[in-house]
This record gives sequence, structure tokens and C-alpha cells, in this order.
Amino acid sequence: MRFRHLLAGVAISFATLASSGVKAVEIEYWQYVFDTRVKAMNQLIAKFQEANPDIKVKQTTFPYADYQTKVAASILAGQGPDVVQLFYGWTDNFISGKMIRPLRAEAFPSADIERDFFPIISAMKRGNDYYGLPTAVRSLALFYNKKAFKDAGLDPNNPPKTIDELVAAAEKTTKRDGSGNIVSAGMTLDMGGQDHQWWREVLIRQFGGAPYTDNDTKVAYNDEAGLKALTFYTDLQKKHKVGQAGFMDEGQAAFRAGLAAMTIDGTFRLGSFGTIKSFEWGVTELPANAQGMRSNYASYFANAITTKAEGEKLAAAEKFLAYVSSPEAMKVWMEVVGELPARRTAALTPENIAHPVYGPFLKGLEYAHTTLFKDEAAQRQVAIDMANRVLIGGEDPKTSLAKAAEAEQAIIDRAKR
Repeated sequence: MRFRHLLAGVAISFATLASSGVKAVEIEYWQYVFDTRVKAMNQLIAKFQEANPDIKVKQTTFPYADYQTKVAASILAGQGPDVVQLFYGWTDNFISGKMIRPLRAEAFPSADIERDFFPIISAMKRGNDYYGLPTAVRSLALFYNKKAFKDAGLDPNNPPKTIDELVAAAEKTTKRDGSGNIVSAGMTLDMGGQDHQWWREVLIRQFGGAPYTDNDTKVAYNDEAGLKALTFYTDLQKKHKVGQAGFMDEGQAAFRAGLAAMTIDGTFRLGSFGTIKSFEWGVTELPANAQGMRSNYASYFANAITTKAEGEKLAAAEKFLAYVSSPEAMKVWMEVVGELPARRTAALTPENIAHPVYGPFLKGLEYAHTTLFKDEAAQRQVAIDMANRVLIGGEDPKTSLAKAAEAEQAIIDRAKR
């Protein structure tokens, strides 16, 4: 009887709390503008708030180009997000700028993180602390236009398995006008997209080298392997004439328009490519070299708690972070965005492994590398400039490669000071 009275008292207390109009804790979540990501997060916020009526989450987005600047300016002013999405390669900049705080071990035990997440989660660890958790992970794959393959006399169900086959298929699917100008590319060339990852972590290794040594702090690609990798890439335009840097501005735009037979991109592109109605496309693992050696690049955006979050906002932010990195949230994210769950058990299901689209990306995770960027944007720009000097400026690949290695080493060295 006493227990029943206790329960009744608790119920009355909750009813009184609700009727008194106690204000819910409000936290802000920021991410950059990417339609499927915004849609997925809106769904997750709705589910979270339904289960946690005492917490309100406001989502704010900014264009990718302005995102890091907006985050830094707002946090330094004591405003902005309590939970923020960041690319793993920005972690050092966010820490040095005092924008994010280490996750409390009481809320997020390291042993649990390392048991449940894919090993690339280590890119969010500094010393003994983790600074964020991902909802999803990405790898790269080759997207191909089955209609373009069929029109060129190629088997639409037999995509390239090697980089030599890739070149051959690209040559057959390229279309030109009477003046020889490309009107439909066989292969996209877009260093500003995912090609810099393909060159750095895939082609260099397939030609016998390694992009970096000493825990990614020493540039190692200014050698024969790096030169072969760069020459292979730039020859797609200069020698084989199957693509052109800047064609339709972005590689993914050319592919979506049906004006590129092949493009290399990540799982995050599945949501937008899924809206294509004019042709059927397929996905396959990144082509191997002649010896069958494969490589890939794995990455992710993580969610972190900012230094602005304190007191009840910190507690609410921790609860929200735990939810958006849960298996339930990962399932929603995969269905809406197309990115793979960051937790092993959620990703490596028999259904996902056998899936014609998810399967190639999951296989890619098995042999993928994750570049430990010191300044992702600056290091990406080095690769873009390197390719442009060759493709637009006509510079010798060896000279351009040496310039790139020197410039990137300077970026890494500055970050270590």
C-alpha cells in the first residue's frame, strides 16, 4: 500500500511539473547543408524529442564553404551549437581552437567505444580522450551508368575490375562532338571531390608506394610510386582523353545528368543518386591493380560536444549524442543518407553485406585507410593545385608532385608546432 501511495505521489509530481510549464532544456545542433543529412537529422531529432520531452533540439545548417568559420566565430562568442558535426580531419583544428571538449568517460567509456565501433574511430582519439562519435562511416566505390555501358557495347553487369579495364571502359563510353570536345565523359576527373582520396590512399599504394610515413606526419609520395599514380590520373585527360577537369563543374553533377559513364564517390552520395530516374546505375568496388591489389579510403563525420555546453545543456547534449550514435539512429541514417552504420554489428549484417549497393562499400572498409589529416581543407587543396598545374597549366607531373609534397609537408609541420 505504501508503495502505491509513493507511485501516486510521483505521478502527481510529474503532473504538477507538466502543468507548471517548466521550460525544456534547449540545445543547438549544427551541421553543414547536405539535403539528405538535414532530412535524416530532422527525423532523429523528432524521435529523440518524443522520447525526451524535457529536451528541445534546434538544428541549424550552413553551406559547407562557410561552416567551419561560422562554428568557430559562434563558439568564441559564447553562442552557437552545443553539439556540432565535424569531419574527422578537422579534429585538431577544433581542439586547438577550444571548440570541442573531450567526451566524459562516465558517459562514454573508451572500452565500449573501441568494442562497438569500427577501428577508424581512433581518428577521434587524442591521448586517452575521445572527442566525438560518428553516426555513419563512408568508403569509396565506382559508380557506373549501365545505360552508357550498354550503348557502348559493354556488359552493363560486368563493370571494370582493374584500373586497366577502367581506362578501356572509359575510352569506349566517352562521347565527343565534331570538334573533338567531350560531350559525355567516360570518367570524371574531380580532385575537389573524392579523387584526391583515390589518388592519395588508393592509386599511390597500387603503384607500390605509401602516401605518408611516421603516423601520417611525413609526406612520402614524392617518389616513383607517387609519380606513377599522378601520371595515371592526369593521363585520363591528357593521353586517353576520357574526362576533363571542371567538366560540368563537379563529377557528381556530370554523373547525375547522365553525362559521365563512371565516377568515384562515397556512400554519402547514395541518397542523391537514388533520385536519378533517367538511367540505371550500379556500384562496384574500386578497381584493383594488375596484381589484384585493392585499397580504399574510409572516413566519417563525427558529432562532438562543444565547449559552450555546460550544466544542464551538457547533460542534454550527452544524451543527444548517445542517441544519434545509437544503432537505431544509424539505421535511419543509412536509409535516408545511404552511409554505413559506424557500429560493427549494425553495419555487418548478412543483408547489408549481400546488398548490391551497400556490399561494395562494406567490402571496401575491409582494406581501407584513413588519412590522419592535420588540416584536411589545406591538404586537399594541395592535391587540387597539383593536378591543376598539370591538367590546366601544362606543368610536368614530376615537378608538380615535388611542389605538392613540399607544400603539404609544410602544412603538417606547422600543425605540429
